[in-house]
Amino acid sequence: MGEQRISNMIATRPDWCISRQRIWGVPIAVFLCDKCGEPLNDKAVNKGIVDLFKKEGADAWYVHEAAALLPKRTACASCGHKEFRKEMDILDVWFESGASWHAVLDLEPELHSPADLYTEGGDQHRGWFHSSLLTSVAVRNHAPYKMVATSGWTLDEQGRAFSKSLGNGVDPVDIAKRLGAEIIRLWVASVDFREDVAASENLMQRVSDNYRKLRNTLRFLLSNLYDFDPATNDVHFAQMEPLDQFILARTAELDASIRRAYEDFEFHRAYQALNEYVNTDLSALYLDVLKDRLYTFAPNHPGRRSAQTALWRIAEALTRLIAPILSFTADEVWQLLPKVANREPSVHLALFPDIADIVPGSVKQIEEDWDQLLTLREEVLKVLEEARTAKEVSNRPSEVQVTIGWLNSIACHSNPIFERYHSILPELLGVAQVQIADAIVTEGNVEKGAFYVHAKPAAGSKCERCWRFTEDVGNDARYPTVCLRCAAALEAINFPPYTAPSSTTEPQA
Repeated sequence: MGEQRISNMIATRPDWCISRQRIWGVPIAVFLCDKCGEPLNDKAVNKGIVDLFKKEGADAWYVHEAAALLPKRTACASCGHKEFRKEMDILDVWFESGASWHAVLDLEPELHSPADLYTEGGDQHRGWFHSSLLTSVAVRNHAPYKMVATSGWTLDEQGRAFSKSLGNGVDPVDIAKRLGAEIIRLWVASVDFREDVAASENLMQRVSDNYRKLRNTLRFLLSNLYDFDPATNDVHFAQMEPLDQFILARTAELDASIRRAYEDFEFHRAYQALNEYVNTDLSALYLDVLKDRLYTFAPNHPGRRSAQTALWRIAEALTRLIAPILSFTADEVWQLLPKVANREPSVHLALFPDIADIVPGSVKQIEEDWDQLLTLREEVLKVLEEARTAKEVSNRPSEVQVTIGWLNSIACHSNPIFERYHSILPELLGVAQVQIADAIVTEGNVEKGAFYVHAKPAAGSKCERCWRFTEDVGNDARYPTVCLRCAAALEAINFPPYTAPSSTTEPQA
């Protein structure tokens, strides 16, 4: 759309007079013969004026007389006259700004021409973008930029322009002082800058809430990596727990989505993808499910190291991906990540994560499996809520047993996906036990192969350490109040075994 607008304006523009009759601005530094009016074309004279401007600024043109600026015996090449006057017109400001590509790109050795990007408001299609294109094509025969990005206007929530009389403006400096500069950056990323956008205190507060959620998520990731050394504790993807493999597959999808959004200048899509990932994939699912494994497993248990590996890779990816938007937050997190050899001192010197660093290859099968597992989880959560409301089970899922059965099944008696992941279903569903029923229930108007879920109080007793109901509490005499899984964890950390109180009693006074 922007290319078409510039093209149409170039095609229909009138002739361009680059001089203006004003008393301020950048002068057209040309000497004219006082007799015949011809301009003086002398490279040495021109260089002297350039050197003067470098020393005194462009106002030197108005300070010094023409005779003082010219070498003695300077003569007109056309008529030989030796008296000159200064041109007092100024350069059109659009010509002046339109030549900025030369002043910046050609004079700074670390830059290159054409520029990667010009960005300004939409009105610059007939302004800066336009004049820059004309001057560059005239001199270099190519555009001064590879891309142009235009922004809309900032309005209030009612779509009105900011006005002092209405008092509806939003001061970004005030917002930054109260909420932090990162909130301003995140708000800018949350809107489609190519269109007119609304800004208000309420909108900034909403963005602030989302930022707080993201920051707390990053804090959770870091707090659970305190004893994780990537050099010795990293678990290869193939040996990781299925849930950890799934979340890394989702992280790889996030990486691809945010990269694509950045490349297309759709920063609001990057913001939306990040919010959905943090709220849906991490907070509502993965981190909630993971707490039991992180907090109750022995420090070096493969399941815990698998979880930490996933958390580390997620933290690495998120920190790099948010760096263009949340620059200070990303650099703060970068300093707290587990140490890695040859790490760049700042996240802003690092590259975006390579998808191969997150997942080693195709994860299509994992994603297909987890589509069904997450469908099961949604159904279980619904059934648990109904059972709690009916007072059939405890409010604590860790005290509930879930049975999964099959409706009108003919081809098979179960779902192979559920069977394959049976061992992790209690963790995924957050319940004490999961059983897969052999019997088939027949109901009318139900799709063949559909499943049903039934919830009831779990068998066994409560483990004092992990709070799960299991049937093996007390099976290890050294730790009689905990389950076998927790007993193994206590042994791994050298926790002293239970000691029975002495049978002797002190005589009463």
